[in-house]
Amino acid sequence: MLMKCLPAAILFTGLFYIFFIPEDPLIIKVLFKVIPMLLILLYACTNVGRRDRYPSLILLGLFFCMLGDGLLIWFVIGLSAFLIGHLFYISAFFRLWAFSWFRFATILPISIYSTWIGREIVRSLIEKGEHDLIIPVICYVTVISLMGWAAFMTGNTAAIIGGVLFMISDSILSWNKFIDDVAFSGPLIMLTYYAAQFCIANSIRMKASFHLSKGLQGERPIQ
Repeated sequence: MLMKCLPAAILFTGLFYIFFIPEDPLIIKVLFKVIPMLLILLYACTNVGRRDRYPSLILLGLFFCMLGDGLLIWFVIGLSAFLIGHLFYISAFFRLWAFSWFRFATILPISIYSTWIGREIVRSLIEKGEHDLIIPVICYVTVISLMGWAAFMTGNTAAIIGGVLFMISDSILSWNKFIDDVAFSGPLIMLTYYAAQFCIANSIRMKASFHLSKGLQGERPIQ
């Protein structure tokens, strides 16, 4: 019953935050921003199995991203929390490494894109004199790009969709914050962000289902 209700609750609270919560007071805005992530964490917990490090790493990633949500009002601190979250995601995704040349080749377009958008952001930061943000931004662009590629290498559909949506969300946020205004940036950033986190959480369930099917076929699941 809980599994059926949680996705609807995540959707409702996410849309409520995006379209109905005002900018002020800030404490209320931050509280309602974090609620969908708490529910996504709970949803991920319902799929955690024993002796499996993948869900634990995903849960840690979700937790640090949730911290980033609350701390982003202090940009570098929030960015650092998100960066730690992505490192946990990367560790989790590499545990599901399922090599194929097609998936491996996605490193090329991801690298080209991340280099381009990273260069545009750095150029804008230099023009605005915000030199102290250059290193944190370069580090974050590098890590989230690696996370996106690692998601592809899992072969897990939910992880791949989540990784791509996360990159889209952060691209809109970065462009809007550092380069130029993006129309409807607020809803676009948060819709893609919540969807990304839900998909990453759901990758635990997809992994468990895959291993169960393998177990029924007489193969030993890989932890």
